[in-house]
Amino acid sequence: MSRNELIAKIEALNEWERLIAEAQAEAEAIKDSIKAEMLEQQTEELEAGTYIIRWTSVLTNRFDSTAFKREYGELYKRFTKQISSRRFSIV
Repeated sequence: MSRNELIAKIEALNEWERLIAEAQAEAEAIKDSIKAEMLEQQTEELEAGTYIIRWTSVLTNRFDSTAFKREYGELYKRFTKQISSRRFSIV
């Protein structure tokens, strides 16, 4: 691939990523307007035609690795493993 082709691909990638970001922002705005309607109606579930919309609270349990590491540093180190990965970036 020539340098010019590579530059063209990077520019195309930048444009697609910009379009994706715009689409995601628009989708979030639509979700927010639906959530606002649900708040106004004080409901966690709405029916709209064939769609059922749910916006519910969910409780989850997560492991606090920072607190564990602080409290049991040596044990944390024994169960920590190093992995290798590759990161792609264009600056």
